[in-house]
Amino acid sequence: METRPTWHEYFMEMAYLASKRSTCLRRAVGAVLVRDNQLLSSGYNGSPKGTPHCAEVGCLREQQNVPSGQKHELCRGVHAEQNAIIQAAINGSSTRGGEIYCTNQPCSICARLIINAEIKTVYIAERYPDALSEQLFREAGVELIIYDSTTKTIRKLT
Repeated sequence: METRPTWHEYFMEMAYLASKRSTCLRRAVGAVLVRDNQLLSSGYNGSPKGTPHCAEVGCLREQQNVPSGQKHELCRGVHAEQNAIIQAAINGSSTRGGEIYCTNQPCSICARLIINAEIKTVYIAERYPDALSEQLFREAGVELIIYDSTTKTIRKLT
């Protein structure tokens, strides 16, 4: 008999499934927003609704040789975490006290949105080179936790 997934496995797998919808040419990221083990919304990174995808017009960051983790404003895409928060708002779901599962560590811009959305815990599968996001989470009291799906372990970063 197959083992039932834990809540962490369940939601992180959902985040990875969401990442498969990404239209970003550099990094496919997915996120799911939950509260009390109930899915509120999901998001993936890609161009805003009704605008051309990077696959159609090219990656602005690649064209300008922007390194990963820098100059986030030079991108057509909306980040997965941003889209998950936006979808929760569109659908009338409060994010207060929620948790977000992300395939990658949020950047500092997403960290600010997560903090102001009053999300209390961020689970990530992979690190991202943005020390400011970690600092902001620490200062705001938001838990940043690495979830290792291979070993099924969690390790608190903030």
